[in-house]
Order: sequence, then C-alpha cells, then structure tokens
Amino acid sequence: MHTIIIADALMGLDNVLAIAGASHGRFSLVVLGLLISVPLVVYGSTLILKLIERFPIVVYLGAAAIAWTAGRMLSHDLLTRIWFAQRPWAGYALEAALVLALCGGGWWLQRRDARGVAG
Repeated sequence: MHTIIIADALMGLDNVLAIAGASHGRFSLVVLGLLISVPLVVYGSTLILKLIERFPIVVYLGAAAIAWTAGRMLSHDLLTRIWFAQRPWAGYALEAALVLALCGGGWWLQRRDARGVAG
C-alpha cells in the first residue's frame, strides 16, 4: 500500500510539472488541469492495483512494455541509430533481450523469494 501512495505522489508531481509547462503561465489552465488529472491518477492507480491483484500477469505485461520501449529508445538514439540501421536485426534482438531479461529476472526473483519464505 505504501508503494501505491508513493507512486501516486510522484505521478501527481509529474502531472503538476507537465500541466504547468503546458499552460504557458495561464493559472486557469493549471487549475483546470489539476482538477482533471489528480482524480484520474488516484482512481486510475486504484483500478490498476485491483487489476494486478486479480490478474498478476498484468505486472509482466507492463514490465514487457517498459523493456520494449527502452529497447526502442536505445536503438533509435542519435548515438546508436547508425549502428542499428546497419544491423536491422539488432534492434529487435535488443528489445527481445530486454523483455526476456526483465520479465524472466522478475519471475525468477519472485520464485526464489517464494521458496525462501516457504523453505
């Protein structure tokens, strides 16, 4: 539960900064943005927590999406774009490796911890 509270606070701060930047100094837009986004973040995180409790695979789907996005960002970065353009398969390999490492590592750690508690 503490994790959800901390995540809510950080997402709220992120939203405040994004809304402040997008409002270009118009206070009414800041207030309107906060009135819309804060309830969405609070209720949205509660909904996702219930979804995770009912379907734990949602955690792995989220982790896979983050790992895949990280791989795409790495392979399309200005510093690495030329190398990956010369090796079209390498971007897909990086994405797959990151997804397997993150999801597989999480699964392995969860099983290891479950055995440690049970044993």
